[in-house]
Amino acid sequence: MSDKQADRERASTSAPRRIEKAGEAQLIEDSAGRLAITVPIRIKQRGRRKLVTLPSGERVAPKRPWDDAPTPMQLALARGHRWLAMLESGEAGSLLEIADREGVDNSYVSRMINLTCLSPDIVAAILDDTLPDHVTLFDLAVNPPRLWEEQRFQVYCHSSK
Repeated sequence: MSDKQADRERASTSAPRRIEKAGEAQLIEDSAGRLAITVPIRIKQRGRRKLVTLPSGERVAPKRPWDDAPTPMQLALARGHRWLAMLESGEAGSLLEIADREGVDNSYVSRMINLTCLSPDIVAAILDDTLPDHVTLFDLAVNPPRLWEEQRFQVYCHSSK
């Protein structure tokens, strides 16, 4: 049996395998016409994380949410939700109390809590960092429209100022 046939038989088995050898990537076609690609990588477990080592020696770790620094708009949204939760749970009795604890002005606390009333698609755009460039934190936090349709119009239909 040739090496190519042996590779095809291994590719057609359903049991998962761990690639141990280093070398070139291979494209393998089984008897049913399905293609399998073998990539020579080694996966090492580091605690609960997996670390992939490429043949070149370069290490690739999966991207984690905390690897990227949050944008100021994302931080403001998080603060607003945290402060609203403090009010709702009774942990804080008023905006003034939160402002005193955080060392900020109570009007700032109020504006950040306004962000918790944004439409879900605008919140998603903040989290994905895909809001139009002309939209500022001030636009969203100071007296935002109550209706989600009006918020969307303000964000997506107004041209830059």
